[in-house]
Amino acid sequence: MKTITYNKHSLVPSKVICVGRNYVEHIKELNNETPESMVLFNKPNSAITDSLVYIQEDCRFEGEICFLIKNKQIEGIGFGLDLTKADIQNKMKEKGLPWERAKGFDGSAVLSPFVKFSGDIQTIEMKLFINGRIAQHANYALMIYKPEEILREIETFMTLENGDIIMSGTPKGVATYKRNDVFLAVIYVGGKIVLKKEFIVQ
Repeated sequence: MKTITYNKHSLVPSKVICVGRNYVEHIKELNNETPESMVLFNKPNSAITDSLVYIQEDCRFEGEICFLIKNKQIEGIGFGLDLTKADIQNKMKEKGLPWERAKGFDGSAVLSPFVKFSGDIQTIEMKLFINGRIAQHANYALMIYKPEEILREIETFMTLENGDIIMSGTPKGVATYKRNDVFLAVIYVGGKIVLKKEFIVQ
């Protein structure tokens, strides 16, 4: 089973629950419809990795604020990349079919180490730099569905188990990437850096 790191210890998430279309500007950039209710999908444990690998030409990155769950509450905070095979996803969407082939493949959940969350959740913020230039920016205010609401909605039909990861959605700025690109993710709480993680595309 694949593991994530939390406070220098290894944990095995049973699943990664992802929120789709949680930022207005991202919905616009992909010409998607604004959903009437929360869009949720899963990545299996086998999707988890701590390495960013070039997959194929149409594969795009989606940087996200991520949460580690314990006792059905947010325990830790981290960064994740939801890798997406865009051509396949577009075909699935056109036919109204599930997204797993585009979203749940091995290595599609690229996760940083997680640190304990403390502070005001309304002050969370993420910046993603690629080759030294800012590519994505996310924060609590920009989210359509806030973290507390996401937890409540998931629990209406699925059990959140200790060690599970929630990927809270991506802001505008998604794009494809290439080998040797340098990704630097920074997570802030209360204006202070709580996590920095660099990925170099292999």
